[in-house]
Amino acid sequence: MRRTRSRRTHHRGHPPERERRPARRLRPPAGLHRLPGRPLRSRPALPRAVQPDPRRGDPRRRPARRGRLDRARPRAPARDEGPRRRHAGQLPERRAQAQGPARPVVRRRHRAAGRRRLRGHPKPAQGPCGDVGWEELTDGALVAAQPDGAPTWFPCNDHPSLKATYEIAVTTEAPYTVVANGPLVEVTRKASTRTWRFARTEPMCTYLATVNVGMYDQLELVGGRVRQTAWVASAQHANARHDLSRHVDTLALYERQFGPYPFANYRLVVTEDELEIPLESHGLSIFGRNHLDGEGSWDRLIAHELAHQWFGNSVSVAAWQHIWLNEGFACYAEWLWSEESGGPSADRCAREHHARLAGLEQDFSIADPGPDLMFDDRLYKRGALTLHALRLTVGDDLFFEILRTWTAEHRHGNVVTADFRELVSRACTGGLAGVGAPEGVTAQAADGLLDAWLLDEALPELPAKPSVLRRVLGRG
Repeated sequence: MRRTRSRRTHHRGHPPERERRPARRLRPPAGLHRLPGRPLRSRPALPRAVQPDPRRGDPRRRPARRGRLDRARPRAPARDEGPRRRHAGQLPERRAQAQGPARPVVRRRHRAAGRRRLRGHPKPAQGPCGDVGWEELTDGALVAAQPDGAPTWFPCNDHPSLKATYEIAVTTEAPYTVVANGPLVEVTRKASTRTWRFARTEPMCTYLATVNVGMYDQLELVGGRVRQTAWVASAQHANARHDLSRHVDTLALYERQFGPYPFANYRLVVTEDELEIPLESHGLSIFGRNHLDGEGSWDRLIAHELAHQWFGNSVSVAAWQHIWLNEGFACYAEWLWSEESGGPSADRCAREHHARLAGLEQDFSIADPGPDLMFDDRLYKRGALTLHALRLTVGDDLFFEILRTWTAEHRHGNVVTADFRELVSRACTGGLAGVGAPEGVTAQAADGLLDAWLLDEALPELPAKPSVLRRVLGRG
């Protein structure tokens, strides 16, 4: 993004020198002042009513007011100060400019890397998965960093296994709203700008850090244990109210099936622009106006991004090769919500997608798809089918107990495929929370099932559908 140079001039010295007076003058006339080590300079005499206050000094000799850029420069310590220490609340500073008048200044505290004062010109970058980093909107900007866009706007060791906590503060022009990671702490106004400060996050991956700047209105989604808020453009109010009317029910269902929601609140940002795909982030999700059309056409995507708060954002992969643990789980959550909301059952969704995948090329294993196929739709659907096959094998009670144990044991941590397989083996051997495996289902049988679905390229057959498959999940 293009950044304009500030027109403000910062005066750090004294007025221009004037002609030196003759040396024979022993005393300068009124209005002339000599400073130690400097040539004689002319300054207008103050009126009698504005004579210098001896307690505060001559106002004509006070240093000029320093601008924001000047404040970012280190100040030399005075002789009697000793080494100057940075205040504990001082945050690293970066600047980013949205299109139009929005010019956010981003200050971040990265706990793992320590405190550093930073400067730069964040802009989009071209990665193997397309454009990442800062993206200009019609009237604002956002950050889409998955999978490798985080280094475009702050220095980091950009690997999903290296989580850290963040505190974000953004300064932008007053009419604009900022939505970033962490609960909002305060909004302060100074002249024509506002600074939005967000609380420290839970440990999160670098690619999940985001900032959204735009002309947004707040829409509260009332009900439920967790506060849920949508930030939408004015023209999107009606569509957002319609398409998000059951969002509270979606989160309640996921809490029954996956365990407690892992963050303080959940926010949805709906931009005024169309976006190619929605994007999950830590504690929030980002949608384009095309994803909330007032008809619920993309209800499954809204459910998908919410599920990522458990699978991907709280329980995160330790390496990208295990991406099915994020996307396969979130895709299966779509089918669970479809069943709960009165649509096709999860079993019907699974069998329809299995039939479709059977006609497509089968040339990779989802346990290690390689960088070119990380976000292939076949990986999403086959990961979800793996979970459905496991559910059909171990039964509903143990299956959902496995999911709840998974999110609890690895809350805000990192995992690999072997961790999930170990949990399934443990569940089939001794049970979880008093729930055991059905008769005849052993750890060896479950291990063979996961081998076929995760390691083989050929698509396995789904297990037979039980005679009774509970429709209302996680209840009773």
